[in-house]
Amino acid sequence: MNRYNRHIILPEIGQTGQDKINNAKVLVIGAGGLGCPILQYLAAAGVGSLGIIDFDVVEASNLQRQVLFGNSTLGQNKAMAAKQRLEDLNPEISISAYAEQLTYQNAIELFEKYDVVVDGSDNFETRYLVNDACVITNTPLVFGAIFKFEGQVSVFNYNNGPSYRCLFPSAPEKGSVPNCSEIGVLGVLPGIIGTMQANEALKIILGIGTTLSGKLLCYNALTAQSHILKISKSENEISKVLNEKHLFSQKEMEANCAIPNAAISIENILKKENIQLIDVREPHELPKVEDLEVTYIPLSQLKNNLEKIDSKKEKFIFCQSGIRSKKAVSFLFELGFSNCSSIKEGAPEINNYLETQQKATTDVR
Repeated sequence: MNRYNRHIILPEIGQTGQDKINNAKVLVIGAGGLGCPILQYLAAAGVGSLGIIDFDVVEASNLQRQVLFGNSTLGQNKAMAAKQRLEDLNPEISISAYAEQLTYQNAIELFEKYDVVVDGSDNFETRYLVNDACVITNTPLVFGAIFKFEGQVSVFNYNNGPSYRCLFPSAPEKGSVPNCSEIGVLGVLPGIIGTMQANEALKIILGIGTTLSGKLLCYNALTAQSHILKISKSENEISKVLNEKHLFSQKEMEANCAIPNAAISIENILKKENIQLIDVREPHELPKVEDLEVTYIPLSQLKNNLEKIDSKKEKFIFCQSGIRSKKAVSFLFELGFSNCSSIKEGAPEINNYLETQQKATTDVR
């Protein structure tokens, strides 16, 4: 009673509403920038069964916005680290951590265990997978997305409302839209959008207020302005998903390195001789790699600067996180260049590695 007192004294919630929250089962996709505030507020609210699925591990670059983690959790699986933190926040609820990737093979069985799915993923393939699994299992979906200083929130597949495919029937070309690690994001933005998603989930559970079903809320953190767009339901898009549901579990996730020469780590590269390092980020992107000899050619200008590429050397290409470097490798192979590889780490991780090596050398001395 004391823990949930501020809910219970609200006439719109009361003890009956709090009981609904305590009996609710919510699955959160991803424990990243969006997932952290979603999980934090749903756990604090007392959602009785909370599921977290994420196969990624905590990295230093996450700490700018992923508020459930700290230095003590670096290297740990995000779902497991989030579970530990949330159990301290609210030991009265049940938390299930799935330290695995969401796939076409496990999604349906997993979604059938929950009343609401909240999507905190950061890529289009997962968003379409989540949407289709929600349509097939008839599970309400709370959607959120962020880009630099802007965010979006909506509710799909709720009370016979539209789905994600009604808004975006098909995904953009893979790699054409950068994610946070490529383009950056204001640290507080995932908190704003994530708490909006948690709010929508609670409204669904409680059956109060007006949800964002059939509407897309767009928020700009630089102007503090928001506007709402109407989403029309497409029976055709929903029917296509339902008509092909028997094929759903047969689909496969796209491989992340399905191009010539899989990504290689900076540690192994620096053991080689006669190499050329190529940074394909834009000139304004930081941090620069100062301690190595690097050729700077933005991906958008690669075609017009081929003379800067040394055909006699083994070429290793990097960007902020690995997406653009893989596109650059694929492009160069199409033009006939050989001995091209993408560096697995982006520029920030390369600098971290160099600093660690320099510190280790200093400590030995």
